[in-house]
Parts: sequence; structure tokens; C-alpha cells
Amino acid sequence: MDSAVTADQLTRLLEKTAFLRSYPFELRVRSASPGECTLVVPYRPESDRPGGVVNGILIMGVADLVMWLAIITLRGEAEHWVTSDMKTAFLRGARQEEIAFTARVLKPGKRLMYGTVDSHGATTGLIAHHVVTYARVV
Repeated sequence: MDSAVTADQLTRLLEKTAFLRSYPFELRVRSASPGECTLVVPYRPESDRPGGVVNGILIMGVADLVMWLAIITLRGEAEHWVTSDMKTAFLRGARQEEIAFTARVLKPGKRLMYGTVDSHGATTGLIAHHVVTYARVV
């Protein structure tokens, strides 16, 4: 089920999504295609944990969010999907750099969506790999 959801449409969705208003960081949709989406988070010192590494809450939260957007590229906004499982492997720390999050739906289904998200620091490279399952709310 391909949809014609564009990066601009996903950006507008992010702007009107109430739960994102409390997030203390900027989100930019870099690209979107059926089953895939890339979000970019510019570096902000407020995102650092003690020791100067970007905090894991931000990394996991944005990984979860970008998978939701990747599902929307396939199914649109009418269906409601929630995270049912997420596993994250932190591979190295991101320090003072923009982070790009790329989600890919690997197995779309009617009730479950399974995919991965790779989080890349602009200079560090791959910082985390996430395996995410979403369930349709019926």
C-alpha cells in the first residue's frame, strides 16, 4: 500500500502533533519514501548528559518517532499505530554533532509492522541500531 506522503507533509504532521511540543529539540524531516523516513536532530548542548555524550532518551525517542513516520508513509494518518517492542544497541557516543535517524519498515503487516532504525552522528557514524515493532490500534 504505497502512499504519496512527502517529507513536507510529514514535517507539517510533526508541527501539529501535540505530544512533540514538549520535546526540547528540533526535528527536521530529511527524506521520505514508501516504508522509509529520515529525521535529523541538530546538536544542542541541552541534549548532553554528564560527560558530554548526547543522552539516550533523545536517541531512543527519536528512533521510535521516525519509525512511526515510516509507517505513515505506507499506511497514511488514518490508522493508529503504537510501539509494541523496541530494542536498542548503543554502539558509540555522539558528541556535539547532528544526528540522522533512518527508519525502514522491513515487514509491513495488517496488525504489526517490523523495522529498523539506524542513528548516525554527522562525524561519529553509526551510534545506535534499533529494532522496532509497532502494533495497530483497533
